[in-house]
Amino acid sequence: MITKMIGIKKFRENITTIWKEARKKKIRYIVLYHDTPIFEVNPIDEEDITFENLASEIHEAREQVKRGEVYTQDEIYKALGL
Repeated sequence: MITKMIGIKKFRENITTIWKEARKKKIRYIVLYHDTPIFEVNPIDEEDITFENLASEIHEAREQVKRGEVYTQDEIYKALGL
């Protein structure tokens, strides 16, 4: 991933163009205020979003187990007609 430095004024004036370019070309922008880094702009990858969803689903599944909302293997076989 490429990293570019940009001033806060230029960032404000071109925010739409900058985030689109960051996403398209996978560029990380470090935004500066008087030569001091104040924040960064990173494109979000689809894999990151998928991973976050997976982590959320795993957390929910663990909560269901704690609440006793589970099925035994025999119950599943019976429900599937096996």
